[in-house]
Amino acid sequence: MGPGPSTRERPVVTTAPDHFDYEAHLAACARGDRQALRRLYDRESPRLLGVALRIVRERQAAEDVLHDAFVSIWTRAAGFDATRGSGRGWMYTVVRHAALDAVRDGAREVHVDEAALDALGGEAFDPGIQEAFELRQDMGRLHDCLNRLDVAKRNSILHAYVDGFSHSEIAERLKSPLGTVKAWIKRGLSALRECMV
Repeated sequence: MGPGPSTRERPVVTTAPDHFDYEAHLAACARGDRQALRRLYDRESPRLLGVALRIVRERQAAEDVLHDAFVSIWTRAAGFDATRGSGRGWMYTVVRHAALDAVRDGAREVHVDEAALDALGGEAFDPGIQEAFELRQDMGRLHDCLNRLDVAKRNSILHAYVDGFSHSEIAERLKSPLGTVKAWIKRGLSALRECMV
């Protein structure tokens, strides 16, 4: 049996078992390496689906958002700038924006008054319409409650629950001690719960 394939024939991107190089994978995507995109998808899609699901609140819509976001990651990979942030954070931002756009588009599409709903008949009523109205109302209330928080608590919560950053990544980003960031998130979430009641 001859030797295995040379390193020149192997994929451009290599990683240690405990370290995944998002920036190198995005650079490979920019060069047209579809396997790099597949590895990014395999690595992050479950968590990114969770980010989308928290925003759009419906599994199929979240899966659509994730698909569109990965198409966007593929087509925009050349525009990723590692000096402005991490590759992983950039991917989370792409997904978050795609999910928010989907919610806004859905809100624009749902313009049916109660008389029109009655005319459709009970069997034709889509419970997703009611959920879209409720989500829009909840998001408005959440936005107001977030704006009542001080900037540090608000940014910590957004980085954690929208961008998907770990506590240590948030501490690094905000240039604050890890314990302080954890306290901001804990107190901020407590204030949000009280505000949303």
